[in-house]
Amino acid sequence: MDTYIARQPIFHRNKKVYAYELLFRDGVANAFPDIDGSTATSRVLLGSFLGAGIEQFTGDCLAFINFTRDLIVNNVIAGFSSDKVVIEVLENVTPDDAVLEACHHAREQGFALALDDFFYQPAYEPLISLATVIKIDLMQTPLETIQDLVHDLRKRQTLTLLAEKVETYEEFQMAIGMGFSLFQGYFFSKPEVLKKRDLAPSKLNYLRFIMEINKNEMDFNKLESVISQDIAMSFKLFRYINSPYFRRINEIQSVRHALTILGEREIRNFISVIALSNLADEKPGELIRTAIFRARFSELISRNAPGIQKETLFLIGLFSMLDAMLDNTMENLMHQLPFSEDIKAALVERSGILGAYLNITLGCETGEWSACLPADPHLKIDESKIPEDYLNALQFADAYMGK
Repeated sequence: MDTYIARQPIFHRNKKVYAYELLFRDGVANAFPDIDGSTATSRVLLGSFLGAGIEQFTGDCLAFINFTRDLIVNNVIAGFSSDKVVIEVLENVTPDDAVLEACHHAREQGFALALDDFFYQPAYEPLISLATVIKIDLMQTPLETIQDLVHDLRKRQTLTLLAEKVETYEEFQMAIGMGFSLFQGYFFSKPEVLKKRDLAPSKLNYLRFIMEINKNEMDFNKLESVISQDIAMSFKLFRYINSPYFRRINEIQSVRHALTILGEREIRNFISVIALSNLADEKPGELIRTAIFRARFSELISRNAPGIQKETLFLIGLFSMLDAMLDNTMENLMHQLPFSEDIKAALVERSGILGAYLNITLGCETGEWSACLPADPHLKIDESKIPEDYLNALQFADAYMGK
């Protein structure tokens, strides 16, 4: 059975990734099956640890994984490494004697415990004393209503507070001010301050360069000369092609060799990503990583689509976070770029057939599983390939980012 896993980043205050929460389903046909949480988490553990290897989903970061009461008391975590997994105790787990004994045993084994969707009740005091992370959902418990709770929890020096569902930079700043140390949500993918103004010429040139490199025939001799003279780009090229993503026996030693191995399509992708990274050099690294993931995944799931250029979907995925990278509106940015109307519709409105592919990518990225398959049969998406494509896109993004 295929294991469908989505990961959601958890950030430090400095917007660097601290961990990933792993979300699971066992299929995406029609609607997802009504499987219980214990079965879901068991398959996450089996699929990630014993199958592909959890590092392929989380790299060097921790994995937060949901645990139901059954999984906790049955000691399912036994045999796994405490330096890889944080046990996330679901909000509906009652802290009875069996649960507390199992959690105490897990702590003795070195595991960290996180309490999910936390809302204080006196009966939870014994569990709070064992916890290392408290997760508070800002959508369920708005910041202005939990100041006293956060103030009290901060007095316990063994606890780290994590704000969930942080969707804007304003919420991020408010949560920092209240004393949260970790943050989960998609604030990092939103414009920090909307500035409805024209792009600086240097950034506009980067965008135009990306579009040109994806249109014109490529001169390998010129490309070799340009990359060889740019130390940073040469380093990134060697790091990328010598990464585990390519699983090469012999390392690449020259720019010419690298260009020959990659081929024209991958070279276009590589240069496009490097140029885009320069646009967002002051943004969280996860923003670039997510854009690269979207680009690759959109390209992969369109393999059977007639009349769709894979390069176009790669660019749409790559540019899908342009508003956050440039702190501008997507509408304003599209007015300044000579994109076709169907590409603009995909990026601004998520509409049209190109927008449909992007929406599916976003669904798989966030674990919104009902959006992972299209109603339109013309999209020709092979459901059985989605887990493989998802992992491929993660590895592809990590290879570019040097993780």
